[in-house]
Amino acid sequence: MYSYNTKFINMKKKLFVTVIALTSFINVYAGGLLTNTNQNIAFLRNPARTASIEIDAAYSNPAGLAFLNRDGFFISLNNASAFQTRTITADFAPFAGFGGQQAKSFKGEAKALVIPNLQAAYKTGDWVFSANIGVVGGGGSLDFSKGLPSFESTVAIVPALLSQMPPTLGFGQYSLESQLKGTSITYGAQLGVTYTIFEHLSAYLGARFNYVDNGYDGYIKNIQLSMGGNLIPASTILQNPNFESFAPFLSEKQLDCKQTGSGVAPIIGLDFNYDKLNVAVKYEFKTNIELKNETKANTTGIADYNDKAVTPYDLPALLTIGAQYDIIEPLTFSVAYHHFFDSDAKMANDKQKFIDGGINEFLTGLEYRINDMFLVSGGIQFTRSGVTDNYQSDLSYSLNSYSVGLGGAVNITKNIRLNLAYFFTNYSDWVKKTDDYGKINALSQGSVPKTSGSDTFSRANKTLGIGLDFNF
Repeated sequence: MYSYNTKFINMKKKLFVTVIALTSFINVYAGGLLTNTNQNIAFLRNPARTASIEIDAAYSNPAGLAFLNRDGFFISLNNASAFQTRTITADFAPFAGFGGQQAKSFKGEAKALVIPNLQAAYKTGDWVFSANIGVVGGGGSLDFSKGLPSFESTVAIVPALLSQMPPTLGFGQYSLESQLKGTSITYGAQLGVTYTIFEHLSAYLGARFNYVDNGYDGYIKNIQLSMGGNLIPASTILQNPNFESFAPFLSEKQLDCKQTGSGVAPIIGLDFNYDKLNVAVKYEFKTNIELKNETKANTTGIADYNDKAVTPYDLPALLTIGAQYDIIEPLTFSVAYHHFFDSDAKMANDKQKFIDGGINEFLTGLEYRINDMFLVSGGIQFTRSGVTDNYQSDLSYSLNSYSVGLGGAVNITKNIRLNLAYFFTNYSDWVKKTDDYGKINALSQGSVPKTSGSDTFSRANKTLGIGLDFNF
């Protein structure tokens, strides 16, 4: 009789082991791994707003608020509706034991109909006092109704392991129920002051308070294995003393955990404005955050999900550089560069070690003012992910992409503007292959050969937005 007890304890750690990284997986907006950069509908219709000198600059370029067109109050109310689909196509031979196909698709869908944002500024002479309140990270709920490949693979490999144990009892097929739901929202409240140093140069100093609210609800249950051609509950099979060593990972798993935490990030910025040209630089410092658990259920055996356990969840520092230029009076051209310092932001299980520097974004756009009432704009953002193959997993992956924003604005009155926009992102698939997909060699003391497999990570995003700008 083989002794699997010690080795199988390690297998159960694979169940839900990546759930702790789920929050970086539910970002339904544009931006880095954990950061939403589109805080205004003006961004959705032209993402290259890094050098804006209108009210949306309260987030994108607060130093540029010094060059608002007059003194007074400026307010922008915005709402975005975001939709996201994430698909992991897994190819692993043992999956054929549940449905007859070794290639399976696991789909997660996120929908956030209401993602609000408020931006406000008061300009008086050389001073501007401003605020930005909104969802600066996450913003949606993600539902994998059939679980994930990493959940199912630990069960799918069991028939192969059991077949190595004498006597052979005809194990072959299996079935299970698996699901994972996650919610991630980072609320941000930013306050700051802008000062005009001299006619063409201004500076900004501020800070953002960030509050993270994440939750996960997942399970693996109703596990059944075939014996003699019939599916039998795993609990019944485990009553046989010969199979007691399989209990650590054939038993049902459940997780119901909420995480909260907060931190403050200082923000500085400079803006240079001369004639038809505006150039802006902004730096947001890293936000140090630790998340504390409130756990109602955790039978995964992983201490990270225990009640009151603490895990790191830093928001990375961000550098933005942008410029805009009026080519002709009604036409403005803009460009920008963003860099997220993800490698320096501590993550659960030290996943930041698998990021090569961080995410880079390259943006450009045009805005055309048709007349005093109407304008149209559009832009594109290219995102290059700095993650490595070791970073990618079925619950936390980052893909290269390009995003396109289109829309326009209507000056309803002299003091009220309506913004409308549509924003979508196309992602490049990432294929991660391994010759030990089920980790069966290490668990079976070499009695079962390694089994190759692969995951293909895909994603699709689209966002609709509407906003109103007021000044008085």
